[in-house]
Amino acid sequence: MQKKKSSSIAQASNAFTQLVSVRLNKALAAAGVCSRRKADELIQNGFVAVNGVTRRELGLRVLPSDKISVHGKSVCSPQAPIWLLMNKPVQVVSTTHDPEGRRTVLDILPPCWKKLRLFPVGRLDYFSEGLLLLTNDGYLAHNLLHPSYQIPKVYHLLVRERPDEAIFQSMRAGMRLAEGEQLASVNARILPSSAKLPHFPPYGTLIEIILIQGVNRQIRRMCRDLKLTVLRLARVAHGAILLGDLPPGRVRMLNDEEIASLLIAT
Repeated sequence: MQKKKSSSIAQASNAFTQLVSVRLNKALAAAGVCSRRKADELIQNGFVAVNGVTRRELGLRVLPSDKISVHGKSVCSPQAPIWLLMNKPVQVVSTTHDPEGRRTVLDILPPCWKKLRLFPVGRLDYFSEGLLLLTNDGYLAHNLLHPSYQIPKVYHLLVRERPDEAIFQSMRAGMRLAEGEQLASVNARILPSSAKLPHFPPYGTLIEIILIQGVNRQIRRMCRDLKLTVLRLARVAHGAILLGDLPPGRVRMLNDEEIASLLIAT
């Protein structure tokens, strides 16, 4: 049993390396050191070291966290773009560091991802949960958050009350929050109980809300002003990216089609 477990861990490690690594000659070329062909010559002649060890293998793959040097001088190794989808649990902050010492989304990442300098795209508040993207691609992350692209985000909201049509009309008309902020029109509708996430309680009214605007804690503040009691709040979609059945606290890599949808959206 132990041998089988060790084999599974080794296979997972190899798969991870293949996903996030690049060939050493490509890393040198991307860092502006030289062409790939010249990089191959440097590697074969023993002028390239990885993590302090001279490496002559032309097919060697390196991770973003590896330290590369040429002729003894350090080379900045560019990170390959990485995109993860996390189902953020409640009572976790969606930042890379919290001065209050609370758990962050980086704290709950599997160890293999923690060294890759990932950061969350946008935020979910402390008591909200659901879909959160993490990446090291600052350019695309900035575009995804820019209001000019109007990328919709879908939320499932569980409230104690049974809202009447007047409440939905207020949301669709564009509310003004108690603090004075004017909101854009919000699409909202009641969903059947069967649409609840598996870990949601069986009581309350489930509402789907689609946001384009990005006002801080918008849904919770809307509910406060409309006298609705929020029981659970989860983001279930970001553009074409869907949370699906990913359990709370788990992560997965985006596939090529999902990444392409983000590029198309921006």
